[in-house]
Amino acid sequence: MSEKSVLVTGACGEIGQALVQSLNKRGYRIFTADLVSLPESIKNLPAEHIQGDLVNRIKIFYDYDFDLIFHLAASLSSKAEVATEDAHRINVEGTMQLLLLAAYKSEKLNKPVKFMFPSSIAAYGFPDRATKHAAGNVKEDEWNTPHTMYGCNKLYCEKLGVYYSRYCGQRHLDPVPPTMLDFRAIRFPGLVSAFTIPSGGTSDYGPEMLHSAAAGKPYACFVDAETRISFMAMPDAIKSLLMLMDAPRETLSSQVYNIAAFSLTAGEFRQRALGAFPEAQITFAPNPRRQGIVDSWPEDVDDTLARKDWGWKPEYDVDKFFNEYFLPAIKKRYQRPSTRTIE
Repeated sequence: MSEKSVLVTGACGEIGQALVQSLNKRGYRIFTADLVSLPESIKNLPAEHIQGDLVNRIKIFYDYDFDLIFHLAASLSSKAEVATEDAHRINVEGTMQLLLLAAYKSEKLNKPVKFMFPSSIAAYGFPDRATKHAAGNVKEDEWNTPHTMYGCNKLYCEKLGVYYSRYCGQRHLDPVPPTMLDFRAIRFPGLVSAFTIPSGGTSDYGPEMLHSAAAGKPYACFVDAETRISFMAMPDAIKSLLMLMDAPRETLSSQVYNIAAFSLTAGEFRQRALGAFPEAQITFAPNPRRQGIVDSWPEDVDDTLARKDWGWKPEYDVDKFFNEYFLPAIKKRYQRPSTRTIE
C-alpha cells in the first residue's frame, strides 16, 4: 500500500467524490478541501477535511508535505459568467496559490510534487456553429480563443502550470530539473455521473434530460436540438486522471491533453431518453446566453496525443454508456424501469 499523501480540492463535487474513492482504494493518505462539509459517500475516507475558502486558507496547506495535488475546485461556466470577478478569484488566484505551494514544496523536498489539473473544452472558442462544424475534431493548440470567463481562467491556469513546471526562474534546462513541480492537465468534455444529480453546469442538459425522463418530470432543454459537443462517463474521467498521474514524466510530450469518448447532439440525447422512457416530455427552449456558450465549444476533440503518450482509451462508448452505466443507475434511483435498452 502506498503511504503517499494527496490533497484533493473541490472534493465534494462530482469528480471529487469519485476520485477520493479511487485514491482511497490505492492506499493514499488523503486530505480534502471544499467550501462545504464532506458528503456521506466519502465522509470517512480522508485523513483530514479542510472546510472553507481555498484562497483564504492556503497557508494551512504549507504545514503538509503533499506528494500529489488534484486541484478540482472551480467556479463553473454558467456561474462564472454571472459573477466574473469572483470566478477569477476562485479559478485563477486559487490555482496560482496552489502552484506556488507545489513549486515551493518541490524544491524544498528535492522531488517534484505532481499537480493534476482538470481543464475543459471551454478553453476552446469558435465564432459560430458553422466554423465549429467545419473544424471537426480539434487539437490542443487549435482555436484557443475561449468566449467565457471560465474558459479564459482554465486556459490561463494551464499556462501558469507550464510556467511553474518549466520556466520559473528561467532555468531553461532539458531535461527539467528534478526539483521542478510536475504539472499535468486534461481538457475534459462534458462529464456525466450516474450517481450524482447534475449541478447546473452548461453541459448538463444531457443528463438533466435523462434524469427528468426517469423521474417522470417534463424538461425544457436550454439548447436547441442540433447542438453538439463531446461527453464522457464519469468512470472514464477518473480513469484518465489516474492514467495520466501514473505515466512516467519522460514519456509525456505535452502537459495539456485532450481526451474524448463520444459526441452527441441534444436531439440525440432526447431520442435516447424517449427510447428508454417513451412517455417522457422533452422540449427545446434555448437560452441565448447558454446556447452561445455551448456553440463556442468544439463538436469533438482530437485525443491522439493522450492515446500515444499514455495509452488513453475510453471504456464507455455511447451505447455502453447508456445501457450499462447510466440507465441502470437512474432506473434504480427513481424506481422506474425503462421500457428497453436504447440504441
